[in-house]
Amino acid sequence: MKKTLYSILMLMGVLVAFTSCEKEEIENTATVNMAGDWYVTVDAVDDAGGLVYEDADLFGLGRVHMLTFNSAANDPNEMIVSDLGNFWDFKVKVNCDPANMTFSNNTTEDNNLVEGYEDVNVAITGGKIMTGAAHLASGVPTDSIVFYVSFSDDGYPDAYGYAKYRVSGFRYSGFTADE
Repeated sequence: MKKTLYSILMLMGVLVAFTSCEKEEIENTATVNMAGDWYVTVDAVDDAGGLVYEDADLFGLGRVHMLTFNSAANDPNEMIVSDLGNFWDFKVKVNCDPANMTFSNNTTEDNNLVEGYEDVNVAITGGKIMTGAAHLASGVPTDSIVFYVSFSDDGYPDAYGYAKYRVSGFRYSGFTADE
């Protein structure tokens, strides 16, 4: 009886060991190459994209943390861009082309997904992610991002003589030395 019980327990142990070793393959999102954490700066630019204020830190923001990530639909042709409330408090769905690493929305409807700001139109144009184009403080190459953004509730461009904002920066590495 003891031998039978011992054999059954050993067999169960072996089965548990084999089944626990099975690895489930985890798939990436449809926009995995474009998604990420970014450190960016925001500059006021004219219609042609030329810098309007040379040495000014617009609104005293410094470097801003933002995100790009897939939408709930996990569609390879759309993603979400969010400034996490660090600049204008926007989160907007954009059209993207992962093959060319470009994105924009060019919409005229209210599209801000941030609660309380849904009636604000956020226009993103000229978005591009460039693989390995930035170099971190540690010297390691990383991806670079640039896009232009304007807001329907923004009176600053007219008041101060610029057309829109250029947002540009690099992919966050997670290492303190690169911040």
